[in-house]
Order: sequence, then C-alpha cells, then structure tokens
Amino acid sequence: MAPLLILASLLTGLAATPALAQSEPFRVFNRTPTPATALHAVRSGRPDWGGNLLNRGPLAPGAFFALRPSESAGCRFDLRMVLEGGQEVIRRNADICADRTVAMALPPAPPPPRTAQRDNAPAAPDRKPEPLPGGVAAGPGTAPGARPAPGPGQRPNPNARASTGTGFVVGPEQVLTNHHVIEGCARILVRTADGRSLPGQVPAADARRDLALVRVTGNPGPVLAFRANPVRRGESVVTYGFPLAGMLSSGPTLTTGEVSALAGLQDNPTQFQISAPVQQGNSGGPLLDRQGNVIGVIVSKLNAARVAQRTGDIPQNVNFAVKGTEAVDFLRRNGVTPVMRESPSGERPAVDVGEQAHPSTVFIRCER
Repeated sequence: MAPLLILASLLTGLAATPALAQSEPFRVFNRTPTPATALHAVRSGRPDWGGNLLNRGPLAPGAFFALRPSESAGCRFDLRMVLEGGQEVIRRNADICADRTVAMALPPAPPPPRTAQRDNAPAAPDRKPEPLPGGVAAGPGTAPGARPAPGPGQRPNPNARASTGTGFVVGPEQVLTNHHVIEGCARILVRTADGRSLPGQVPAADARRDLALVRVTGNPGPVLAFRANPVRRGESVVTYGFPLAGMLSSGPTLTTGEVSALAGLQDNPTQFQISAPVQQGNSGGPLLDRQGNVIGVIVSKLNAARVAQRTGDIPQNVNFAVKGTEAVDFLRRNGVTPVMRESPSGERPAVDVGEQAHPSTVFIRCER
C-alpha cells in the first residue's frame, strides 16, 4: 500500500565507489517500437532498481534519456526499461565509461513455427477478422459484438512489489493523485468504480505540492467539480478512498470530519488540517465539502506515535490535505481545465456526497 507521507523526506542516490570522473552524461536510447513508461539505472550489483527516472512522461521510440551520475558512482550500471503493456528490457553491467550510449532494444523475435501440411491440402486463405462496429476485430474466441478481454498490460502482476493509493477523475482520461503515490512506479494500473483495470501514465507531477496527473487509457469515470468559493475553518468535510487495501473492505471507505485549520504543518499555506480520519491508501483521494465539490486532495497524517514520544500526549485525527486551489493551479499549468462550481450554504447528507464521489474515485496500484 502506498504509505501516506508521514512528514519526512528521503534522499536516494547511487552508492559511492571509486571510479573514473563522469565529465559528460551518458544517454540511454529507447530502441524499441513502443514508448517506455519507466527507466531505472543503478550501479551494477544493487539488489533493487531504485526510482523511475521518467517522471516527466514516457520515453518515445528513438528518444534518449541523458543521465549524469556522480563522479564516485563507477562505470558499470544495470539498466531496466519498462514498455507500455509491461514488457521489460534489461541490460546488465553496461560500461558507460567505454561507451556513453546505451541502446535498450528488444531481443529478436524467434521465427514462426512451421506447420506440417499435406501436399494435396489447399493452403488456408490469409484472411483478417472482420471488424465489428466500433473497429474492434473479432479474433479467435471473441463472440460477435463482445468486448475483447483485458490485455496483459491491464492485469496486475502478482510478482511485482506493489503499493496502492487513491485518485479521482478531473478531466477526460485524466486522474489526479499524490506524487508520492506514483513515485518510482514501473507500471500504474487504475481500477475504476465499475471494476475495469486501465493502464496509466504520468505526464505531469509536482513533488513540492505532492500532486501528480495520471493519464488513463479509457474512460475512468465522470469528472468531479472543484469548489469555486473560499473554504472556511470549521466546515464539514467528507473523504472517500481506499485505505488499508487488503486489510479493510476492498471497496471505498467514507469518513467525515471538519476543516480544523486553514494551514498545514508549520503553517504550510498549501494545505488544510482536517479531523476526518485517514489511513494508508487514502493518499490522493478527494476531500469534499458537503455539497460534493472537491476542496482538497488527501496527502498525509501526523505521526501520532512520534508526537506522543515527544510530548506525552497522543494527537487525535490530525490529518492534512493539499488545498483545492493548489490542485486547480497545478491542473491548469498542465493543460487540464478543471470543472469549477460554487457551493451554496447548507449541507447535504454524507451518504449523498459519497454516492456522488463513488463513480469518479479510482483505486491506483503502483508496481515496482
């Protein structure tokens, strides 16, 4: 499960080892016909692949990624590239000091098997399936008019290291979540309210605000509107998301609370403090007012155990959300026009707000 950000920063880097000075970056080329959604480069022998270097979007066929390691990182690197659909290209022990260009290419395909055919048997005609309405071809095992089964790229990999989080629909094929939910993912799967599993890519992310945009292939659901008028301290709020996946209900969970403060930890002006309970897995989910409009994005919770060690008192329901105004600015800067709506006075029942949020809230699986 994608952990909620527990108010700590982690620095990652290549381990130090004596090596030649790296005066120029080396380039990793995508020599496949498919865009790459993840690229990892670690010093040879490292047991894990580290973070995904393609945090600004996919690497197109023929394009390259320039990487300048530290001078002490050495010459030998292991590289891993993950293509759309989940296929991997791995190259180990590449000597970047001897060759500053590393080509990541698929192995040659084996020749098709030859089938025995009697001399007097006529050859089968080379015919393609007739397209169905909408352009879907009826291949073997596909009934006329039926949708094809999900491809391999849409099924979870049971052998992958995985974490989970929440997101919500903000535009056509666009989902908003936290940056820490999708950071370092080799593959992202988005499960919609109607049970479909769709592949996702990250065209934009903002680590400072802890926001990320996930482009989803297919319709993930209806768009949630953001609140246009200001939020006041003490307003009632609703959270909707997927906390503690695998332990609690597999479906979404609704909690209620209030806006406790108009700033986050240490007067962070980009966040709200809220009293609505949240857990691991709620990250990236919508914070809604009682009219069903988004006023924030759930992001973190206070580490109650650490505070108790320092103060002797256990804080209750001290949680945080990125303000909706910050999310709206992030979306506009990245080409998404959010739906804006005024929230009148008065409150709708939380059950009605949950029913409104349900078809637009998605479960995000990050595979590493």
